[in-house]
Amino acid sequence: MNIGYKIDKLDKKILSIVSKNARIPYLEVARACNVSGAAIHQRMQRLHDNGIIISSELKLDRKLIGYTTCAFLGIYLEKAALYKEVMNSLEKIPEIIECHYTTGNYSIFIKIITKDNDHLKEIIADKLQTIDGIARTESFISLEEILTRQIPIQ
Repeated sequence: MNIGYKIDKLDKKILSIVSKNARIPYLEVARACNVSGAAIHQRMQRLHDNGIIISSELKLDRKLIGYTTCAFLGIYLEKAALYKEVMNSLEKIPEIIECHYTTGNYSIFIKIITKDNDHLKEIIADKLQTIDGIARTESFISLEEILTRQIPIQ
């Protein structure tokens, strides 16, 4: 990864297009940018190589595959020094899809997706609250996801 790599106007246009649809063919991106398909391929490779593009992923409709509950949990640690050990334990719980080390009331803030509220209760009681270093948790169930998006490219 080249931290000094500077993206230019063409890179920004490419990123803007691809961030809206990661499966768009390079030839369509090339037409929109008025350059060759090879140029887009080279630019995309350079953006990957320099760590600007870190992944392209398939996004599933969680409800259609049986995961209807989304919750956020604030985690209080017994001691801040236990952060890394707790994070290692949290990584082993597949229902946790985001984990943030934060300032404020909580040491850690997580996003968790479960099949239903009973499944959420099971994860909290049987997995989270048994992790050494977690003093307590505070839960917030999401009623509806209003907005999810990529950061705009400017």
